[in-house]
Amino acid sequence: MSRATLVASVALTIFAATASEGWTKEKVAYCQIESAGLPPFRGKCLFDGSSDGSFHLGNVDSSKPLFGEIELVNVVIVSPGVAEVRGLTRAGINSRWGEAHRSTGDRACC
Repeated sequence: MSRATLVASVALTIFAATASEGWTKEKVAYCQIESAGLPPFRGKCLFDGSSDGSFHLGNVDSSKPLFGEIELVNVVIVSPGVAEVRGLTRAGINSRWGEAHRSTGDRACC
């Protein structure tokens, strides 16, 4: 099982699993997502990644949100070591969570 960790708050830390060329087929991963104002999510999720390191996370059960009202968490690489994080709600609201930077302690995290 792959492991993806996403911690979203005022300061964001994201674990981005490596991806092959183009968007990969969704795979089950272990996710940890923390966001200010929402209870944390720890458990299995669907991970779908791109060759540039961008990815999105969703619930293994597509009929349910990932956590709270969040359907998908999107992490888009905007420059080396920097990502933009957004959460898509059940109501279709695509909220900006902020910018994340690659961790110096763990190169898999940004």
